Amino acid sequence: MEHLKIASDNYVAFTFFIGTMAMMAASVFFFFELSSTPTKWRTSVLVSGLITFIAAVHYYYMRGYNLATGDSPTFFRYVDWILTVPLMCVEFYLITKKAGAKQGLLWKLIFASLVMLVTGYFGETIYRGSSVIWGVISGAAYFYIVYLVWFGEVSQLAQTAGAQVAKATKTLAWFVLVGWAIYPLGYILGTPGGLFGIQLVADAALASHYMDIVYNVADAINKIGFGLVIYSLSRTQD
Repeated sequence: MEHLKIASDNYVAFTFFIGTMAMMAASVFFFFELSSTPTKWRTSVLVSGLITFIAAVHYYYMRGYNLATGDSPTFFRYVDWILTVPLMCVEFYLITKKAGAKQGLLWKLIFASLVMLVTGYFGETIYRGSSVIWGVISGAAYFYIVYLVWFGEVSQLAQTAGAQVAKATKTLAWFVLVGWAIYPLGYILGTPGGLFGIQLVADAALASHYMDIVYNVADAINKIGFGLVIYSLSRTQD
């Protein structure tokens, strides 16, 4: 079992461990706060807890896999994302629903997030030789989500849903624009196509380590941050 110990310089395993504990703690917090959450925001806070709980479970297994093999747990990471990222998109629908958001908006957000993830997985694992093409498709789906939350239906509905909802939506939009942009950075670091065909890190193993650290830090910030914005919204009087 010696190889399962976290060495002091193993920053990948360390970030997996911190991510597990942080998201588990966030889940406990969101679930315990449900009983004191106003009814109209209870589903949103519940979804926030589910997002961080699913991530915590996956991070526990990803940490073990990484320590046991030394490899990046890419498959498990995408399983986590295929469950949690659409749920993060659902949050936009839930907080604008009372302002008239239709199910069509919900499906647009979910579909775009799935395209973003599936094509990203193809480029990162199955078709690495054409990772640039798959990265462009994944990026297009990402920017479509950015458009919806900054200028499209989500933004327009938020403006009519009250000042607090508009403020929360704007904050979540910043998470999507800035926080989610870290994922393409990890993709660029970890795939042969790199940035427009230029691989930024020549050593594949080192690139994989950088990619995992970037993803781990981004996940913890984005998922917990999303939940805290929703929680803060649930405590307003709007």
